[in-house]
Amino acid sequence: MILKALSLINYKNFESASFTFDAKINCFVGNNGVGKTNVLDAIYHLSFGKSYFNPITTQNINHQADFFVIDGIYDKNDRDEKVIVSAKRGQKKVIKRNGKIYERFSDHIGFLPLVIISPADRDLIIEGSETRRKFMDGVISQSDKAYLDTLIKYNKTLSQRNALLKYFNANHTFNADTLSIYNQQMHELGTVLHTKRTKFLEDFTPIFKKRYAAISGDKEAVKLKYKSQLNDTPLSQLFEENLKKDRALQYTSVGTHRDDLSFKIESHPIKKFGSQGQQKSYLIALKLAQFDFIKAQSNTTPILLLDDIFDKLDESRVTQIIDLVNDDNFGQLFISDTHADRTEAIVKEIHQTYKLFKL
Repeated sequence: MILKALSLINYKNFESASFTFDAKINCFVGNNGVGKTNVLDAIYHLSFGKSYFNPITTQNINHQADFFVIDGIYDKNDRDEKVIVSAKRGQKKVIKRNGKIYERFSDHIGFLPLVIISPADRDLIIEGSETRRKFMDGVISQSDKAYLDTLIKYNKTLSQRNALLKYFNANHTFNADTLSIYNQQMHELGTVLHTKRTKFLEDFTPIFKKRYAAISGDKEAVKLKYKSQLNDTPLSQLFEENLKKDRALQYTSVGTHRDDLSFKIESHPIKKFGSQGQQKSYLIALKLAQFDFIKAQSNTTPILLLDDIFDKLDESRVTQIIDLVNDDNFGQLFISDTHADRTEAIVKEIHQTYKLFKL
């Protein structure tokens, strides 16, 4: 699968722009603020129906306009696929594939598999558990529609259970039968999510460790662990044990929405004990493992976006990354960088066709 052409209207800092891409490597170079990352984000938008960097739709519209349009033409399975994402202030976002509007955005997820590696990935290490859960859910969802549907239903039921707990408190009432309906639904949905996440980590962890070893030169041992309250106790039992707590808090304190991933290097949390280079290598290994996993599951080579990843990496680690993408395992690659000379020198080492866009 390749993205052949992209056009932008009123997207972020672009009033109007069009690009025709190389089937292998495409580089966007220029000073900070010219829109390199915005082009990559537009490509991300076409795959996921939202921005990677700013999920608030209206803030992705050029401030002098009241709408944006992102138009991409892909070659997938030897046929052209036209995908358009558009948004207008005060209206719902629209995603079209070959002229047909998606009724549910979730139906589009996984059709254009994509992985982005960006400095913003550091949030996976420094932010809370929600960020790491979203990463896990995002990887699984690109190749498992049933998982995404279950996740959406679980989150909807969670919102309803929380609303019920607030209602009980506000009205000084309680109905165990009504609550048990939500408990049962969440138990069934949460158990499916927990089972699939457990299986995912079993498959994903060896791929991740192999990628990290290649990037770091096999210098350190890394660990990736799935943390869940359901590892030891069924959700239905957790609800019973935490009923008083949930009623007092007026929200659901247990469940798969509390799951987390533990990132460790040499048996220590990477957040506290990993150097900047080690943390960056850890994140790049995570994302390259995501690429490998999605490719294997979907039988489609994902598009790979590398946003400004050459900064803060020493030369040996940059060389390792270039060696990794210099094989037939990878498909189309998009790179942004502030240094045109550096980018071109790196890209020439890959021995693939490429295009350089100076913004």
